[in-house]
Amino acid sequence: MLRSVYPLCLRKLSIAAGFGLFFIVNLMQKRKKINTHHRTDSHLIVQIKDAGNFLSVVDAAQMKVSTSDSPVEKSTLVSFGNAYLNAFENLVSALVVATDNMTVKNIALNNTEVTVLAIGVNASAADIPPIYTKTAQLEIDLIGIAKQSISKSASVAFVSYSAMDSILKPDFFNTSENTVKTMMSTVISATLSQTNNTALTKPVNFTLKHIQGFNPKSSLSCVYWNDSEWIVDGCSVLNSNSSHTVCSCVHLSTFALIMQTSSTPPESSDLLELLNLVCVIVGLVFFSLALLSFALCQWSPGVNNVARINICISLLSAHLLFLLTQQFLSLIRPQQVFCVAIAGLLHFLFLSAFVWMFIEAVLLFICVQNLSRISSKKKEVLSSGFLCVIGYVLALVVVGVSIGLVPEGYGSEQCWIKTAEGFIWSFLGPVCVILALNTIFFIKIVLTLNSTLKNLNAEVSQMKQTKILAFKTLSQFVVLGCPWILGFFINGSEVLEILFLVLNSQQGTFIFVIYCVLNNEIMQQYKQCFRCLCSGHKKY
Repeated sequence: MLRSVYPLCLRKLSIAAGFGLFFIVNLMQKRKKINTHHRTDSHLIVQIKDAGNFLSVVDAAQMKVSTSDSPVEKSTLVSFGNAYLNAFENLVSALVVATDNMTVKNIALNNTEVTVLAIGVNASAADIPPIYTKTAQLEIDLIGIAKQSISKSASVAFVSYSAMDSILKPDFFNTSENTVKTMMSTVISATLSQTNNTALTKPVNFTLKHIQGFNPKSSLSCVYWNDSEWIVDGCSVLNSNSSHTVCSCVHLSTFALIMQTSSTPPESSDLLELLNLVCVIVGLVFFSLALLSFALCQWSPGVNNVARINICISLLSAHLLFLLTQQFLSLIRPQQVFCVAIAGLLHFLFLSAFVWMFIEAVLLFICVQNLSRISSKKKEVLSSGFLCVIGYVLALVVVGVSIGLVPEGYGSEQCWIKTAEGFIWSFLGPVCVILALNTIFFIKIVLTLNSTLKNLNAEVSQMKQTKILAFKTLSQFVVLGCPWILGFFINGSEVLEILFLVLNSQQGTFIFVIYCVLNNEIMQQYKQCFRCLCSGHKKY
């Protein structure tokens, strides 16, 4: 019965190759029902030759769509691609031959390579050959999977599609960055065919040969197809060189390697990288100077520098770690565990910095509201210990919950938080809330100061001090992290990107200027220190 169905399928698929893929979808659904109904009758199992012929027709139909010159909408390409993948998966399962030892079947078509490996109860790890095609290789613990199977057998189908990249295009990989995406490998599929247990015992590794020239300034992403787009969930780059990349994934599916290259001109990109490096280094220097001033200088008893000190510590650590990570990314990226640890630590440091910015906004608001009672109020309500609990525990809780809910969300190509499935909002969510609150506090502070200055009847010296205070308050726009809001509006704008980079890398500079340079007591201590150094130098 089933043998009589296949010639009919072949004829109809020949028509489908010319008129569209929807015939294939319907036929594959019918075939699946027929094959499922007769699955236990061994004399009705489809012969490998018939399955191979069917694969050839589907392969030819795939090529007709791939080489089509007429524009095709994304939704249509996605439907074509899913139908082809389902057709190949169903057909390849017919190539599996039950065995007590080990069997291998290889089929080379015009646009597709298929390798099917089946093992039985008597197979050993030493007997299993490498599973590969011309452009890819698969490493999978098939012995471990078979041991967990009821039948103590397992089979894996490995398929490489040389023309699928024109259907499942690299542009279907949606990322937040404005980049040019290039398919760097053939599209591959790996499935466990006719296996009782489909759970992996350990991650699978794919070695993918580059089919395009590799740009060292670009980033590589191991992605899989989720029926509508390319995503990175559960996949990561283990290591890479100029010709091959090794991907590791915790599940089986359809995979590819996509290269992302900045859409900005190389000269502009190089200038931005240089500007970023210079600004971050300058910012780190002033963070260090501010911390030294807070630690070594004598401050008035009523001054509470806890929030400022911890802003400096958090941002100094975060910027320094991020800078070192990006400079040595090629060495760090292959060490996936190390990369994940760095991403988690960066998440914690940046979050704690924003929490401390919020605390500083609250303290500043209290200060402006009641300058005469700020010292006593801080001692009563906002002790240093209480502030430290808020500043670090809140960030730690957010990171801990994020790790518990989505442990695979850390360790992107840049050793940062992965953007897939909205996990980036574990960082952006708290940041948005804090930035909104800080902006509200900042506006209230400016309005309150403006009202105070209008009603002030004081001497010129007092007025001068008040103006300095107003300048410091306005400069708090940067200290409180408000310019981070620009990050949501960059959208390819080079001007906004430069403004965002300069302002946010110089938070340490503003802290140092506002609280050290413009503080007369601290400046007197600086001058005294310099005089001591100069006099000591003259003695020698």
